[in-house]
Amino acid sequence: MKIGVVGSGKIVNEMLKMQADEACLTVTALCVRPHSEEKGKALAAEYQIPNLYIDYEEFLKDPEIEIVYLGIVNLAHYKYAKKALEAGKHVILEKPFTCLAEEARELAALAREKERFLFEAITVLYLPNYRKIQRELLEKIGRVRLVQCNFSQYSSRYDQYRNKEVLPCFDPKIYGGALYDLNIYNFHFVAGLFGRPTKVTYYPNLGFNGIDLSGTAILEYPDFTAVCTAAKDSASESFGMIQGEEGWLKAAGVPSQCREIQVQLRGEESWSLNENRPGHRMREEFLAFEEMLRTGDPRAAGALLEHSLCVMEILEEARRSAGLKYGEE
Repeated sequence: MKIGVVGSGKIVNEMLKMQADEACLTVTALCVRPHSEEKGKALAAEYQIPNLYIDYEEFLKDPEIEIVYLGIVNLAHYKYAKKALEAGKHVILEKPFTCLAEEARELAALAREKERFLFEAITVLYLPNYRKIQRELLEKIGRVRLVQCNFSQYSSRYDQYRNKEVLPCFDPKIYGGALYDLNIYNFHFVAGLFGRPTKVTYYPNLGFNGIDLSGTAILEYPDFTAVCTAAKDSASESFGMIQGEEGWLKAAGVPSQCREIQVQLRGEESWSLNENRPGHRMREEFLAFEEMLRTGDPRAAGALLEHSLCVMEILEEARRSAGLKYGEE
């Protein structure tokens, strides 16, 4: 799979580290903004990327690029993905898929029209541990009664925010905040197992500029409630917990990585398991993208796209329920 990468931030660095060890993944081009040109040159040299672009339009004309990976600020996802699809490229978008559900639906329609694959890079969906929960463990714990997810970590940029310096991750104009950055992982974890809830309500803790620093979303399902908490202003143990009538299971660590699963069935000893393979946390998703692109079967890709649209609707309902104003609103 020949990849054209857009961006030069932390997530792009992680993606480049990952692909360097995978023979089936090749980065053929890198595109950065003019003010990041020197950083782009350094990345291109380190990872032996043959082509560096400053102009996105020229980048999209590169015939070697099969699929465009967008590791850029949230606000730019829709615009950049749309241009890539119009240029006939497949697209991988980092989370959040877009800022608005309407934008996500438009991109999905365009991808179908152009017969292009459109993926969201969400690690948990591709991890063996998570698939073990989906395919086997949920049935063992019986009728689900409660779900709890927590993704809380003290942001490395929060001290600056406390001193009234607003960096992108805390800027409502570009859709920063805990909901779009961290709670979205909880939504993917829950929706991937149970689908769309009947109602979503978000209770945020707001900062001086109106951004949500932390908060809890309540996802209501016909038989149970899922409580999704995320924080950038404080830390705690992170996990995904599902309680059923016949037992419970707990995915240890941040819900995006599902590192180890502990299972307790009624009347039995608890046990732990870990079927995740060693290697970079982004490896499984990119290998899945490569396989879907290579085989050309749209069914699995279509199901993943529908999942992303579902999560975008959950995200937007959560934001609107709390009256949060992002972007130009």
